[in-house]
Amino acid sequence: MSHDRGAVAWAEAQVVAVRDDPVARLALLARTYHGPTGRARRHLPFRRAALSFMRWQAGRGVLNSLDASPPGSVWWRAVNERLLQDGCESVALSGGLAGEPSSQAVRLWLQFIARPTGRNWYRAHNASIVAAYLEHRSLAEAESAAERFFMNVALGRVLYAHALNAAPRLALGRFALLGRLLGDPRLGMAGAFLSLGRVLPDRYPLAQDVERYIAAEHRLGRMLDYVVIVPRLQPLYEWSAAELGEPRLLALVRDGNPVYAWPFEERHVWCSSQMPTAARVLSRATRAR
Repeated sequence: MSHDRGAVAWAEAQVVAVRDDPVARLALLARTYHGPTGRARRHLPFRRAALSFMRWQAGRGVLNSLDASPPGSVWWRAVNERLLQDGCESVALSGGLAGEPSSQAVRLWLQFIARPTGRNWYRAHNASIVAAYLEHRSLAEAESAAERFFMNVALGRVLYAHALNAAPRLALGRFALLGRLLGDPRLGMAGAFLSLGRVLPDRYPLAQDVERYIAAEHRLGRMLDYVVIVPRLQPLYEWSAAELGEPRLLALVRDGNPVYAWPFEERHVWCSSQMPTAARVLSRATRAR
């Protein structure tokens, strides 16, 4: 790591070098968990959840070069680059490069580096994701309606995974004792929440309307989203805004309905009247007391 540049400039150079290569993006993300000396053993287990979240992006093609056929997504690429930038900057600062943290997210990454716990990892990771959502809202508006719908689903999922680990009663009600295990980012279950492979369509761009994709969603994924996550979205966003120190997150939900690049008038998509009996059982079981 060269010390002749500041941390922000060094991080920017790392991201620029991998911008049009999804495999190189993944490799860069993995390297950040080795720290500035390559010996950050306590941090390595957290790569699992981080890479799960990124692999499904690469698999869908959203990280492809804009010159590829089909091209990647301008919005998803920008969101991913913010995560990479923050991670690289925090590694650079912890390795002694000059500068102060450029954002709240980087400060939270430094807290994770100093004390690698599940809660600290989620705070850092989700702060980067939320910051990217807020920064690139205009890019989101240019995506298809179906893609914008799933942007909201993805955000709800990553916030919920964080709550499983750090606010299990909010996430699971009477089954709160299971939350920290299910949400541990070092274990496979958290990766399943963050990979979204059974939730989001596996290719980009999306060519059908929202209702078709909702109908085709895997039954377990639909139950989790509509029965467990959606009914607690308002308190989930409120808790997340406080946990991340990002009050602007509250502008992305309205009366319990996600509204990131999505009109409140079309909130009917967050309701489902076609749920099996098991869904009602799951709803009662996980309801907060």
